[in-house]
Amino acid sequence: MTTASQTSAEEHGVQTAHRPVLVVDYGAQYAQLIARRVREANVYSEIVPHTFTTEQILAKNPAAIILSGGPSSVYADGAPSVGADLFEAGVPAFGICYGFQAMANALGGVVARTGLREYGATVTTSVGEPHSLLSGVPATQNTWMSHGDSVQSAPEGFEVLATTAGAPVAAFVNAEKALGGVQWHPEVKHSDFGQKVLENFLFEVAGLEPNWTTGNIVEEQVERIRAQVGDARVICGLSGGVDSAVAAALVQRAVGDQLTCVFVDHGLLREGEAEQVERDFVAATGVKLYVANEQERFLSALAGVTDPEQKRKIIGREFIRAFEEAERAIIEEAQAAGEQIKFLVQGTLYPDVVESGGGEGAANIKSHHNVGGLPEDLRFELVEPLRTLFKDEVRAVGRQLGLPEEIVGRQPFPGPGLGIRIVGEVTAERLELLRKADAIGRAELTAAGLDDEVWQMPVVLLADVRSVGVQGDGRTYGHPIVLRPVSSEDAMTADWSRLPFDLLARISNRITNEVDGVNRVVLDVTSKPPGTIEWE
Repeated sequence: MTTASQTSAEEHGVQTAHRPVLVVDYGAQYAQLIARRVREANVYSEIVPHTFTTEQILAKNPAAIILSGGPSSVYADGAPSVGADLFEAGVPAFGICYGFQAMANALGGVVARTGLREYGATVTTSVGEPHSLLSGVPATQNTWMSHGDSVQSAPEGFEVLATTAGAPVAAFVNAEKALGGVQWHPEVKHSDFGQKVLENFLFEVAGLEPNWTTGNIVEEQVERIRAQVGDARVICGLSGGVDSAVAAALVQRAVGDQLTCVFVDHGLLREGEAEQVERDFVAATGVKLYVANEQERFLSALAGVTDPEQKRKIIGREFIRAFEEAERAIIEEAQAAGEQIKFLVQGTLYPDVVESGGGEGAANIKSHHNVGGLPEDLRFELVEPLRTLFKDEVRAVGRQLGLPEEIVGRQPFPGPGLGIRIVGEVTAERLELLRKADAIGRAELTAAGLDDEVWQMPVVLLADVRSVGVQGDGRTYGHPIVLRPVSSEDAMTADWSRLPFDLLARISNRITNEVDGVNRVVLDVTSKPPGTIEWE
């Protein structure tokens, strides 16, 4: 197919006209959540690793800096540290948990192990004179703690604002230098006034303005895409999911008919989704769409395969091959018109950038490819208009662009599609059975008004499992269907959704009554971790 200039991520990657609030990640499980919370306050935020030097941090021209939590002790050998020079640069800074202790330690405060560890819900009490950092917050509040060390004394020039049973200094501020911090985690919802404290830092202490919106995103990215693409042709692979649809719509808004979208219909989508791409997306955007109907190709390649990793590899491989064939036809058409295709659109999101290293030295948690994996010899330069965004922001941009709610509100869906929601061999009959069951589950969830509360509800067919049942006064030997409703903010962690019993009963009754071959519906009540959201 083609190979992208890997420099495009650096040349056209995580960039915005807004000065960022930088979240320095000290290994926190909540670093992405901090950035999300800042953005929810309409302030642009990015994440950088703690390995960044002061010079590297300041080179990004931050409007403010937030030091995240982390698992280390500031006084341990090899623990991440922060230089005092960062706090002399005139940039407002805020420490959270470990970041709070790191700031105290760098500026001459005392951090030690008290023997009074605090994990989970903790009562925090304000002390001293009221300060804008805790403005609008009760004198006694519930906060979420996770620490064994505590700040024993604040650095010179800092005012102590709060305390707990295990933390003599639970919050402090230096108003003159716009520096402050808290021992608790304001970014988690378990801290009752956490968002208020973060916003107090951003607006009252740091003096920032809430001026980053989805409207800004669309305007900035349209301008950036036009500058990157010029008058060249662009190609985009539509998967049927939210990310590729919004990425394509942004590029279409920027360069119009220079974009051609390719939809490889592998036959593994949910009921009605292929039609949504071919009909609703085209109607909403006016995009040029090339459809490759490849259901038989994928079914043949998956015949007899039960191993989930092998399924993923086969689906990825066949997608690339089908995309390449469509691409060659589009390239020939462009060449006949004296034009050249130079760019490929990818729906890469900011969590993907962070987790795959992001070109910033962050830990390489996983490699990321939007659909099935890009080949090593990709010749195109990548256009990644969603590279700065979290999932909820992508949905907001999609709505701003006028995409149908059926597309932008769609539950997250794995690239390999229903192929990995069938535990066992993938066949046309099993796909049809699963589509019907999935459609019933989604329809009932929507009718109950729970789409916004449930992150997603994978419906899984245990194709190689049979159970005895009684239907129509006769014995049956059918397949079980598993419902996996989960609640999450970013899919990094998740809990099973406590759906109303009457809703579960309706879904179960409809599936066993309306879907031939299914005689049992079960509920997965496992959180993540230990379980993943998808079964395969």
